[in-house]
Amino acid sequence: MSLEPLRKKIDSFDSKIVYMLNERAKLSKQIGEAKLKDQISIYSPAREKKVLNHLRTLNKGPISKEALEAIYREIMSSSLSLEKPLRIASLGTQGSFTYIAARKKFGSQVEYVSCRNIPEVFQRVEQGDCDYGVAPVENSVEGAVTDTFDLLVDSELKICSQVLQKISHYLLSKERSLKNIRKIHSNPQVFGQCRSWLSQNLPKADLIMEASTTQAAEIATKQKYSAAIASREAGEIYNLNILEDNLQDIAHNTTRFLIIAKGDAPATGKDRTTILFSIKDKMGALHAMLSPFLQYKINLTKIESRPSKKKAWDYYFFVDFEGHRLDKNVMKALAKLEVMCKYLKVVGSYPVLE
Repeated sequence: MSLEPLRKKIDSFDSKIVYMLNERAKLSKQIGEAKLKDQISIYSPAREKKVLNHLRTLNKGPISKEALEAIYREIMSSSLSLEKPLRIASLGTQGSFTYIAARKKFGSQVEYVSCRNIPEVFQRVEQGDCDYGVAPVENSVEGAVTDTFDLLVDSELKICSQVLQKISHYLLSKERSLKNIRKIHSNPQVFGQCRSWLSQNLPKADLIMEASTTQAAEIATKQKYSAAIASREAGEIYNLNILEDNLQDIAHNTTRFLIIAKGDAPATGKDRTTILFSIKDKMGALHAMLSPFLQYKINLTKIESRPSKKKAWDYYFFVDFEGHRLDKNVMKALAKLEVMCKYLKVVGSYPVLE
């Protein structure tokens, strides 16, 4: 078939797609009105999971599952904005890794509020200025983001979802040669992820800590002989030259970001729960704390300790496990655990997106 008839077929499909998208949008507005009337959260991680899983079963190609998900991410983002204008707090400005992860989760049709640091992300949501917050919690190379863990101890906010984002680091500067670089700006986690590359290629450069990679990129635009380690997007936004790409020491460098809100998510059948607890100071206390999970056959996926900052050698333990806080076995395990420990807090239950 020649080119023109093929294009006419595409035009016909486009007309149908636009019509169907607008019909879908009308339904989204009705759903938004119903949610507001019943005081239900506009963003539903459980519904998001169901829609994406359903799309995967429908997709027979040639569109890849990643491409189809990206298309529907924007469709769902548009639906959210029709249901209710949403404000999302994220660390750094456009081009930061947190902003990129937030866009991956919520799409482009919601409002993003740039925060100077992680405490501000929490404050914005706690005070009602933003509906949701996005904060990094751990990196596959450098481990825990301590600010986020510490804030989860005292905050009443809950984890309602998560997003995994592959991280690639770029050395950005107004300079055009590595030989001119004397100072490098970025955040501590990023320096940790690029430690070997920096020691081999720029061992004499001063490493200057910034709260976010986009702050680092902005500084690099103003200072001579300076560079930033940030995302490619940050380089484009601030019109910086890419001196080197893929600086990260390990290729499979991924950061886990939490979506925080005033409530967590309902059960979907495939969920994760995060709790924190402190233990009584006696022999075998931590081992005893973990026994209820073994008894009720609950799979632990992560355990992290943080100093309580209230007493020397006193710790909080963060535990992730499979299941929802309202699952029968989970409720039994948590009831036993609560009797045994000094303090127990359920930080949130949220769906595991496949």
